[in-house]
Amino acid sequence: MAENKDYFGLDYVVSLILVIIPVTAWILGAVTRFQEKQYVAGIVRIFLGWIIWILDIVFMIKDKAICRLINLS
Repeated sequence: MAENKDYFGLDYVVSLILVIIPVTAWILGAVTRFQEKQYVAGIVRIFLGWIIWILDIVFMIKDKAICRLINLS
């Protein structure tokens, strides 16, 4: 399994399960962005969470990482 730092460093399978559930993907996506001190990205995830949720599923299956629309690091 590829190492993954999305959703608090959890395994890929666990992250994939969490990203499929809309509420957890929305909340955990915003929390992880705030935890990374990327506040603009966290606010975008709060207000556009349902759109980014679809992208998260696609990116998690394809690239094994959640969608990074605003990648400031």
